[in-house]
Amino acid sequence: MKWETVIGLEIHAELDTKTKIFCDCPTAFGAAPNQHTCPVCMGLPGTLPVLNQAVVDMAVKAGLALGCEVQTVSKMDRKNYFYPDLPKAYQISQYDLPICTGGSVEIEVNGEKKTIRIHRIHIEEDAGKLIHDEYEPLSYIDYNRVGVPLIEIVSEADMRSPEEAVAYLRAVRAVLQYAGVSDCRMEQGSLRCDGNISLRPYGQEALNEKVELKNINSFKELQKALEKEEKRQMELYSFGEGHKVVQETRRWDAAKGRTISMRTKEDAHDYRYFPEPDLKPILIPEAAIEAARSTLPELPAAKAARFSEAYGLTPKEIAILTGEKALSRFFEETVAAGAGAKAAANWILGDLLRCLKETDIEAEDQPLQAVQLAKLIELVEAGTISGTVGKEVFQEMYDTGKDPEAIVEEKGLKQISGSGELAAIISQVLAANPASVEDYHSGKKQALGFLMGQVMKATGGQANPKMAKEMLEKALQA
Repeated sequence: MKWETVIGLEIHAELDTKTKIFCDCPTAFGAAPNQHTCPVCMGLPGTLPVLNQAVVDMAVKAGLALGCEVQTVSKMDRKNYFYPDLPKAYQISQYDLPICTGGSVEIEVNGEKKTIRIHRIHIEEDAGKLIHDEYEPLSYIDYNRVGVPLIEIVSEADMRSPEEAVAYLRAVRAVLQYAGVSDCRMEQGSLRCDGNISLRPYGQEALNEKVELKNINSFKELQKALEKEEKRQMELYSFGEGHKVVQETRRWDAAKGRTISMRTKEDAHDYRYFPEPDLKPILIPEAAIEAARSTLPELPAAKAARFSEAYGLTPKEIAILTGEKALSRFFEETVAAGAGAKAAANWILGDLLRCLKETDIEAEDQPLQAVQLAKLIELVEAGTISGTVGKEVFQEMYDTGKDPEAIVEEKGLKQISGSGELAAIISQVLAANPASVEDYHSGKKQALGFLMGQVMKATGGQANPKMAKEMLEKALQA
């Protein structure tokens, strides 16, 4: 039997506010455990929540950026369940009247475009962070994250492969970054997702039991987790009626490469939702929605269309550059500083991305300045340094922050372009390799490549390649 994979994602994005959703505690990442807390976010008796207006404003902006319909009336609800990361034993969220509904994003996988629908976006408070140690009989809890404002973006079950799910997460992340509502730093947990996955026979309309994979905060791990769970469910179904997939929540153990059962998955009625009695309904006038719409910046799709028209880049280059707000900004700043678009794209998509991967740094934290890269490109194109040396200079720029001219001067990396100096070196190379000279004259053209390599070796890679080759060919013909 052939099986079809059905996937939906619930994306949790921390909104980029200075304070929490219902209190004045800061939301800054990196504080010592349990320092950014107060009686309100800890839910102590006698405290009352006060909704942060900035949370509503950012949720509206996110909804508009994702093509959703912003609701003029929504409300907050209590979602009741006990788990150690929720100190008051309930979460303030939204149930039947979310702030946004509908919407969609477009993805492309293996050259095929597809629209993934969004079911809803709702506001809620984040829970604390649990740190489990399987070798200790306890878990650690950091409550700093309790009360940090979230939007949860719930997709329809429109994805049919882990690759589509990753592409959708990337697309949503880019929109949120461009809209300026979340920094989406997955390594800090400000963008996480739960993956709901089930399998069904091809042609079957009804959905089978689904499994929720909880709190995944990396594109790579999302793909791995969905692939492993897909395989696990397929194996269960292949064993027959005695082995069935049960509706449950599982976590992804990246170290062991497997999903692990956490708890039976609850349905909505298990949470005993009811309207939050301490908060009034959220009323958003149409005029406020339109005012928010007018503040939307250029979004990824519009930027991609502009890049295609203005810079003549390939679709793949455009997709990578516009998929990260920081990359697209750095590219345009480099072009504005005088670099050619194609050259700027090549250096950013090649050397910069390589350095970011090797140093495990996000694009927004990269140390280069656009004017530095533009100057490096100018040095290479002017023939002051070779392309090979340019890569060496780039690495030094990335590691030290020094300007390219200073690096070239300090290390004596200027390209040898003087005809007299090159002629002398070429004469020495030809004298030292008479057999290769004879091979060249015998019609073995590969001898030219060997001799050119010897010239570059003799100059420490600093010979102007074009000039050296022309002079070498003339010397051989003479």
